[in-house]
Amino acid sequence: MSKLVAFAGIQGGYKVVSTAEGELRKALGAFDAGSKIEFPNTGYYLPVIYSLTGIKVETLEDLKKPMEFARGLLPPHIKGRNHLPYLGPLLDAGMAAIFSYEIIEALRILREPDFYLSQEDPDIEAGKIWLGPADDTILRKRGVEFVDGSAPGFAAIVGAAPDVETAKMIVEDYQRRSLYIFCAANHNGRTLIDQLIEGGVQIGWNTRIVPFGPDISSAVFALGFANRAAMAFGGVQPGDYRKMLLYNKDRIFAFVNALGDIGTEWAVAAAGCVNWGFPTLADTDIPEILPTGICTYEHVVANVAHDEICQRSVEVRGLKTIVSEIEIPCSFGPAYEGERVRGADLYCQTGGGKSQCTELCKMAEMNEIDDGKVDVIGKDLGDLKEGDTLPLGIYVQIAGREFQTDFEPIIERQIHHLINYIQGVMHIGQRDISWIRISKAAVEKGFTLKDIGVVLHAKFHQDFGNILDKVQVTLYSKKADVDKLTKRARAEYRTRDERVENMTDEDVETYYSCTLCQSFAPNHVCSVSPERTGLCGAYNWMDCKASFEINPTGPNQPIEKGECLDPVLGQWKGVNEFVYKASRGNVTHYNFYSMVKDPMTTCGCCEAIAALLPSCNGVMTVNREYAGETPCGMKFTTLAGVMGGGQSSPGFVGHSKFNVTQGKFILGDGGLLRMVWMPKILKEEIKERIERRGKALGCPNLYDMIADETVGTTEEEILPFLEKVGHPALSMDPIISE
Repeated sequence: MSKLVAFAGIQGGYKVVSTAEGELRKALGAFDAGSKIEFPNTGYYLPVIYSLTGIKVETLEDLKKPMEFARGLLPPHIKGRNHLPYLGPLLDAGMAAIFSYEIIEALRILREPDFYLSQEDPDIEAGKIWLGPADDTILRKRGVEFVDGSAPGFAAIVGAAPDVETAKMIVEDYQRRSLYIFCAANHNGRTLIDQLIEGGVQIGWNTRIVPFGPDISSAVFALGFANRAAMAFGGVQPGDYRKMLLYNKDRIFAFVNALGDIGTEWAVAAAGCVNWGFPTLADTDIPEILPTGICTYEHVVANVAHDEICQRSVEVRGLKTIVSEIEIPCSFGPAYEGERVRGADLYCQTGGGKSQCTELCKMAEMNEIDDGKVDVIGKDLGDLKEGDTLPLGIYVQIAGREFQTDFEPIIERQIHHLINYIQGVMHIGQRDISWIRISKAAVEKGFTLKDIGVVLHAKFHQDFGNILDKVQVTLYSKKADVDKLTKRARAEYRTRDERVENMTDEDVETYYSCTLCQSFAPNHVCSVSPERTGLCGAYNWMDCKASFEINPTGPNQPIEKGECLDPVLGQWKGVNEFVYKASRGNVTHYNFYSMVKDPMTTCGCCEAIAALLPSCNGVMTVNREYAGETPCGMKFTTLAGVMGGGQSSPGFVGHSKFNVTQGKFILGDGGLLRMVWMPKILKEEIKERIERRGKALGCPNLYDMIADETVGTTEEEILPFLEKVGHPALSMDPIISE
């Protein structure tokens, strides 16, 4: 190893430690020694210091001990007559600098408590782009991904690329591999985050591009995040530094990309990261550390070309990533699943109440379809102008020796997240209530409707190749064709739903989860039982059972009910335990059969949302297709925005249309007899089922007693109608107990 490398790194260690000591002295002179020191909303003190030494820093006075510890780690300066190996002293200097950087950042937060924005996404319009240390909510949500393999690793990028296009190229390459990108430091006053914002790239935890801070010291947040994940999910105890560092080397696949000139402060930070087994790759001509030892392979690699830095980084780190090579003009991968296409970015859209958008998957005979054939019948995006809407029907035909009709809804439901994997395209909903928004950036790159078919064909083969042999996709954009497909699809949906018609929740000991929508609703865990279909309407209990058989590690996992804690509200011990784990500790319990008391969480893909109407002693529901006002004072879009992010919101609950007439629908609140209002379009769609269910409940005229928008859209307007028809809700016990 070069003596020059060790000299520069150790010099940097002395400089950083001295800087931290100076800032600590200033802080002790300006603030009370008992002033609170913390990274806001976290429970790990200063996590690098705490995890490696066990020292709990709670006050300004407490910083003296780790500061002395850091000073004690500094090795002697490199001298010409020193012929010892240099890696050990360099690593000590690096660790001293990392401790000092964490102290510097803690003091920054003391001085400027509003410098960092403690949330998932920056507020760019307000100029608040730096997120600082992730709070514990984000840690629980994101940290487990590094442990269970959902995120294969992270790239810690310091500095800035030569230009905006290079910055976007590097970041998009990492996103395609599903890595997180942790950004810190600046090069000549320019940061990678500045470049990405200028290039129109969405940043934040939801797109896996995390802007930690503008200085090299803020890179310590990446190491703190890794150590917190090891403590929270890996069982590593604070103070067990050897186990902590080995855990990170073996389980947290991370590395550093240094973009720009590397001075002594960057050099010692890189040396500090080597302690974790995290190598550094630079785009400049710096001395290298190539022998293996602490890192899996090389420690420091120089002169890496920008178009090779992603591939070279994962090779040096020994990381195995899967890149979905799909021939479309946009990038593709799970990193884009949480991306939003907002109004200013929108080129065109389909569905979402603006037009009809329907999806249907059907089994075909082997000789009926051609594998890989994708047809667009009607207008494509090139025929539209900015702001247009169009109808869309996505018809997927599957043939396979192992394929069954029971698998159709499982494949169909994958359309949701696979379209979301396309950069610049957003998908919400399912079945005949899908909503797709396509960005200007995607269209500028050459994205077309046919590319949706290309993605579905490729990914269905990749993900379900064991049960299918051929995939053909047809995309209809003529209204008559879409209406015809929608009519057929609704008949198919009805047949699927009726398969569980005669089953009850008491008939089975196992329910199933669905977590497909967690990219948009992180806390949401949908539990599907025979009498509570998935609130998206796409999955019933039998569908989830089939899905688990196809993919035992997928989003539909079995839930052993366990002890029944409340048969009226619908709560089970086993379900609670599963929901707590699957929501990463954010949801402790919920009830299947109540919207008043601890209802199930709701995602933005629900077909309908029920809301309490206190003055009517009843409830209303509104489906996604209805765009008008409702008696609860909120339209569907407002309701979905308020409580559709995975919240359990007493007085509201998301549900499927089919669920309205299932036997356990809000049973704990009085059941379907509480329903006093719903849009006419929904009433007519499920008329036969309402009449049948009303008759079973001893109220054969229930359908005619339910008000709709022709009666009124406020509680004051519909109450006289309910009194006139003698609606049963008015004579029931108060829906809200005193």
